[in-house]
Order: sequence, then structure tokens, then C-alpha cells
Amino acid sequence: MSLRAFAAAWLAAGTLMPAPILVHGHRGARAVRPENTMAAFEYAITAGVDVLELDLAVTKDNVLVASHDPVLNRKICRGPQGMSTVIRELTLDQVRQFDCGSIPNPDYRKQQPVAGARVPALDEVFALAGRGAFEFNIETKIFRDKPRYTPPPEVFALLVLEAIRRHRLESRVIVQSFDFRTLAAMKKLDARIRLAALIERPWQDFVKSAREAGATIISPQYRLVTREKVEAAHEAGLEVVAWTANEAKQWDALIAARVDAIISDDPAELIVYLKKRGLK
Repeated sequence: MSLRAFAAAWLAAGTLMPAPILVHGHRGARAVRPENTMAAFEYAITAGVDVLELDLAVTKDNVLVASHDPVLNRKICRGPQGMSTVIRELTLDQVRQFDCGSIPNPDYRKQQPVAGARVPALDEVFALAGRGAFEFNIETKIFRDKPRYTPPPEVFALLVLEAIRRHRLESRVIVQSFDFRTLAAMKKLDARIRLAALIERPWQDFVKSAREAGATIISPQYRLVTREKVEAAHEAGLEVVAWTANEAKQWDALIAARVDAIISDDPAELIVYLKKRGLK
């Protein structure tokens, strides 16, 4: 029985306890390891995450790489001076010239530097699949107003699908995006791939946004979540995956709202927190 089916059965049985909550490691585990690096993903796996969350950019030679920003961030990545930092303008070999692990992120006091950490290809991340039954939640970073940063949405979606199929991970991958064009393209290519609609604006309705995206998962910024919105989403057959909550008071609010999953920069701490409450 899947966790979702188990949760449904649990609630149908009339229990007053909330269903178990899944944990997504945001950018691997940004609070403790450099974001979107193999070290972060490996830490998250060891911590016991249910899902690895990561972001995708596309190189000049059409290689999918894990990066939150389409432009390499020199605040956390050290590389050749004078070289473009736009990933779409660099080959994979050029992207690998940047060290994205040596400079600690000042926003995360627990983060431990990993000297020499490189931007990994999606294939490298997918190769971790044999280390557990966890899933992958991958975000296509694409922007209507910045077409130079990515290939067209149809090409982006195809590259993602080809990677999923190479690793035979069709049942273990969620594709998420704020820009629903890649979600629509993916649905046309392979309707089996689960889709998540990311939202961050107060006026965005959970159910309407998911329907617009053709998604079965709605993924709102955690401040947007209320019990009423979650109930409406569940009644519409949607899962609710809230992002990115890192504090106990935020987790408590999401637990009370009965979300299906929480994306967190500190997945290990969240797992401990949920276990103490019988939710893992």
C-alpha cells in the first residue's frame, strides 16, 4: 500500500490523528551542506528523506545540471574570472570549473563547506536512486521573460523525460515548476509523470492553479497554507506539498493544516520533529 493510500485509509477509519507527512530535502539539505551538490543529496539520503528536491538548469551542450539559479551565483560559487556565469552559455566542462562548495552560505550557520564540490549533472543525482526508495522532486527553472537562460519549454521537458527514462525512474519522479509551460509539455510527452504546480502569490487558488498546470500536486509557499485550502485540495484529489519551512512553529502550522509533505532546508531536523509527534 502506498503512503497516500495508507493515509486515506487512516482518515477513513475515523482516527483523529493526522496522517504521516513526507519530507522533501530542499536543494538536498541546504541548511547543512552546500545546496544542490552531491554532498547535500547524500546527506539527505542518510538522514532518511522521502524525497530529494532539486532545481534544474540546462548547459550549452544540453546537459541538465542541478542549480537553483540559471546564472551561477558567485556568492557561493568560485570560478574563472571573466567567464560567463550563465549556465546556458557554458558547456558542462566549463560549468565544472566552478567550485560551489568551498564558500559557506552565511544565511545557514550550520552549513558545512565541502571544498571542491561541483555542479552535478542530473544523471549523477539520479544515479543515487539505488541507495533507497526515496523519490525525486525536480524543478524546471524556466522564465518567460528570460528565454536566453533555457531552451524552449518543449525541449526542456524532453531533456528531463529522456533522463528519467534512462534511469527508469518514471514512478519515482515529480516535475515541478512555477512556469507551467514545462508541465504542459511534459504531460503531452508522458502523462505518467507526476506534476506539481508551484505557487507563491496569495491570490492563487490551490485547486484552480493545479488544474491550470495539469498537475496532481499543488505546492504552495508555506505561508499560503490553511486547513481550509488543504481540505479543498484534498477534496479535488490533489496532494499538498508546502515549501520551504524550516522552523518548529511553521511545521506545527502545516501539521495542523494536514499537508501531505513539507519541503525543508533541514530535513534531518524535520524528520526528528515529526517522529516525536508520531508522524513519521
